[in-house]
Amino acid sequence: MTGSRWPDARQPGWIPHLVTRLGQQAPAFFSRFLPPDEGGRPSAVLILFGPGAQGGEDVVLTERSHSMRSHAGQVSFPGGAIDPGDSGPVSAALREAQEEVGLDPAGVRVVAELPALYLPPSNFVVTPVLAWWARPAPISVVDHLEVARVLRAPLSELTDPARRFTVTHPSGFAGPAFDIDGLLVWGFTAGLLSKVIELAGLERPWDVADRRPLPPDLVGSSDRRDRPAPSPVFPEGTS
Repeated sequence: MTGSRWPDARQPGWIPHLVTRLGQQAPAFFSRFLPPDEGGRPSAVLILFGPGAQGGEDVVLTERSHSMRSHAGQVSFPGGAIDPGDSGPVSAALREAQEEVGLDPAGVRVVAELPALYLPPSNFVVTPVLAWWARPAPISVVDHLEVARVLRAPLSELTDPARRFTVTHPSGFAGPAFDIDGLLVWGFTAGLLSKVIELAGLERPWDVADRRPLPPDLVGSSDRRDRPAPSPVFPEGTS
């Protein structure tokens, strides 16, 4: 994990705490799958927190277009493959966020890069980029072929025990999930959010025994190559 800290009166106290905790974790804390020696398709996602409109903080999420060939309708962080013109994961994550939701990269301060995580079925090596947005500007869908909706999910809702449960996939996958603004957040995205919330010291006790099957429409939206493991990020005690 790499990153930097800086004095910022608008930055909540849990962010420097999170950065410190991130630096203490081995990559295996985030995933049971580490990038193979031969590598894979490099990509990056942006985990962007900022001050919420109603107080507290929120994080930027997108609902993928329902017409996409794979993962249609699923909730994800802005991001995508690292292009030849990108200088690295940070550059790629910011560029993708600009292309998907109209984010102005100049207003974003990168906090840290998490360890690269490997998705074996799709051969993606994903680097999550954690960032803070001190003065959020308007964002919205730029390309409706890729993104159906942009939302800023309040951290208060992500940490609400009533909105957290375990989702199960017919393949046998079980992992954390969130019910946010009528959308189901699960798989890779929910796994990362769960780990970040835990390390930030913001987690509240929730019922991990509350297990709910993945809705059929989301099962059908998954690319067959991504079965039986839609996400390499699992909480303790799940598989």
